[in-house]
Amino acid sequence: MMNKKISIDDLIEIVKTGGKIKTGVDVYNSKGVLLLDKDVLVEKIRILDIIKENGIHSVPVNIAANGGLWDENGNLIIGTASHETADPAMTLSEIDAIYPDIAANKIEMRLQEIEEIKQQAGKKYAEAKNSVKKVLADIKRTGGEFDYDEVESNVSNLVDFLVVSGNPFSYLTQEIFSYDDYLYNHSVNVCAIGTAVLQRFNQTFSKLVDDFLKGNTSDIYNPFEKKSETLHKSYTCYYPEDLSDISLGFFLHDIGKVMVDEKILNKEGRLTAKEFEEVKKHSYEYGIKLLDKNHLKNSVVKNIIYCHHAPLYEGEERCYPVDIHYTQVPLYARICKLADIYDAMTSRRCYKEAFNPINVVTQLFRTYAKKDKMLQYILHAFVKSIGIYPPGSIVFLRNGQMAYVLESEGPLVIPFTDETENTLGHKSDPINIGAPGLEESKKIDSRRSVKSPKDVYDILPPYIKKITERP
Repeated sequence: MMNKKISIDDLIEIVKTGGKIKTGVDVYNSKGVLLLDKDVLVEKIRILDIIKENGIHSVPVNIAANGGLWDENGNLIIGTASHETADPAMTLSEIDAIYPDIAANKIEMRLQEIEEIKQQAGKKYAEAKNSVKKVLADIKRTGGEFDYDEVESNVSNLVDFLVVSGNPFSYLTQEIFSYDDYLYNHSVNVCAIGTAVLQRFNQTFSKLVDDFLKGNTSDIYNPFEKKSETLHKSYTCYYPEDLSDISLGFFLHDIGKVMVDEKILNKEGRLTAKEFEEVKKHSYEYGIKLLDKNHLKNSVVKNIIYCHHAPLYEGEERCYPVDIHYTQVPLYARICKLADIYDAMTSRRCYKEAFNPINVVTQLFRTYAKKDKMLQYILHAFVKSIGIYPPGSIVFLRNGQMAYVLESEGPLVIPFTDETENTLGHKSDPINIGAPGLEESKKIDSRRSVKSPKDVYDILPPYIKKITERP
């Protein structure tokens, strides 16, 4: 237990009751401003309130750097046993014994935290969505021109929020009940998902290459094995300016669709061969034309628009343009394709219902696993970012209960029905599926498929239904 992430609300509760905190980690906001020095002993909640106001909802406590949590009597809750008044360090679950109020309100606190994340993410989402609307409206009005600088600024603000908050849009429901404004939502979703995957890939792959350069090749081709993801600084795959350009490309990846007839884009039923050829032009023809018309020479953005439907392995079908080999597709464009597919499949369209995110992640993994070594690093980053069980997913437990996925890590789920699928009349305690010693009946039953999203929504209890709604 070298490094634990603790909820800001839990930390505030500890300090309120007279406890003290030292993170052992410097805490910065999205602009790189230091909010809390790693060696400062926090005895008042004001600094924690400031951290929370900056959109940071959990803080790591680095025990190796003498970080720790102490109660009002100076007894160690989490930290090193070297503290002069400390008992042996306790786990997070053991905090409940000292702070029963935290234990009693743990679900409510986490739901409240998610609600706060949603509110912030919702505002950023709306701003980004309006930016897409303006771009497409300008293109239609002017015959192809749009304000690139304004888009770049909006995406930069969006990415700043994404980086400091992880992947906050994962807590916003996908378009499972409505297909209005799909193109606008899709642009923001792909940017958010792609950026989260890109950040994780950049961290993990850069470390692996750094290890290789230093002579450690023992695990260089095993990206799915659990290993440290701390970034070494002597090698970096993508630098900050690269990441900004890539996220901008994710945002604009489908810009060419504004030149495709809406009747074709929203057609119910299978497209004819001629219609499909027209849709394909949105990337390698229409999208590139729009960049040229605006005199935009950014090669990263151009590559993403041109390649986000290209093959990711030898022989992949229904890919375009046909003149590009999978080895020519930049790594960031491959990330865009996975984000594009995932969002398209988990969103409702006028011609299809949304697919369950769990099934989509599984399908993408099965499709692209073991095809190409570099693709494995990207796929690893994708699965780790989205989660095998993404937040908001509905799963069956082996005892027959249905459960809502609160966090993909674990995953942490909340059962909301009994064994006969009737909605519970009380709030259940969350279950950490990854906890050692968990009884078999509480584990996820991967053999069962969930009902359609709307059927599941109808039987959700009010306190869960609330967090499935967009702010």
